[in-house]
Amino acid sequence: MTRDLEEKRRQEHSPYLVAVDDETRNRERQAAPAAERNSGPILEVLRGILPDAGKALEIASGTGQHVAAFAPAFPEIDWQPSDPSPEARKSIAAWAADSALANILAPLALDVTEAGWAEGAGGPFDALLCINMLHISPWAACEGLMQGAGRLLAPGGLMYLYGPYKRGGEHTAPSNAEFDASLRQRDPSWGVRDMDEVAACAAGQGLVLERSVDMPANNFSLILRREA
Repeated sequence: MTRDLEEKRRQEHSPYLVAVDDETRNRERQAAPAAERNSGPILEVLRGILPDAGKALEIASGTGQHVAAFAPAFPEIDWQPSDPSPEARKSIAAWAADSALANILAPLALDVTEAGWAEGAGGPFDALLCINMLHISPWAACEGLMQGAGRLLAPGGLMYLYGPYKRGGEHTAPSNAEFDASLRQRDPSWGVRDMDEVAACAAGQGLVLERSVDMPANNFSLILRREA
């Protein structure tokens, strides 16, 4: 990735865990700059769509910054973070411990590319969130995510997705097209997904795309709901 492209995309896309400093590294708490930047805008969307109370599952929680930011705003929701990475789960647990919030549960080891992953998630859930995962994972991850969501979400339950997306087969910004190319160079199975294709995959599992919301740095919030 060139320096100019990295600067264009630095606002949102860093899938890597970066230690903040020696103290937090020793406590296993990690931080991603993108998560720090996008937590606020995402929270504003969530305030308008999440129920007042219930259970929420986050897939690919990464560092744990998102669940630590959302849980205080929704104290009557029990938050279940998850990640297939042991390193990430340690970081999630550290963020949860630092928050001292009773509504963040211990992180689960869930991998949506594994058959039957939803069986270990518990549920049913009133909401399922997945932030900045689909473009840095194979398409099988999207299929697995939707299959699990169709089983885990309660009727009328909400799915929230965040990240860069193509619309109608076209990139919404030149920087997203360049970012897509750089992702595919790193791994041919990665790439910016088309929201219509994601919606079609979801529809096959009884999930309907209600709307998309334009977000900072050419990202989108996709709001889907399981049919009653």
